[in-house]
Amino acid sequence: MAIEAVGAAMSSAMTGSLQQLDQMAVQAAGSNAQTVGAVSEASGTDAQGFAGMLKDSLARVSQSQQVAAGQARAFELGSPDVSLDQVMVAGQKASLEFEMTVQVRNKLLSAYKEIMNMAV
Repeated sequence: MAIEAVGAAMSSAMTGSLQQLDQMAVQAAGSNAQTVGAVSEASGTDAQGFAGMLKDSLARVSQSQQVAAGQARAFELGSPDVSLDQVMVAGQKASLEFEMTVQVRNKLLSAYKEIMNMAV
């Protein structure tokens, strides 16, 4: 049963991450303001631009890592409120979010390098 909970948590985290990437792709593609506004309204965020979305996603990754570390610390200290499966799910979620952030950074960096190498 704990494995199903881990799978469900990972699935929801990946779905949220994919939605964020879709939103970033729409904004990065230079779509018109109506499309960006519709995406922003659907996600519940303001149309803050790519830099703002990137900053928010980094803050979420940091928060997730802090939550995972806090739960691990509480479990190590023997807190009855935190179970091992909660610690493992939080740790895996933070790890997946960090890996996805690194991959997005790598893609952005390679796109930047490709643009800089274009002949004008």
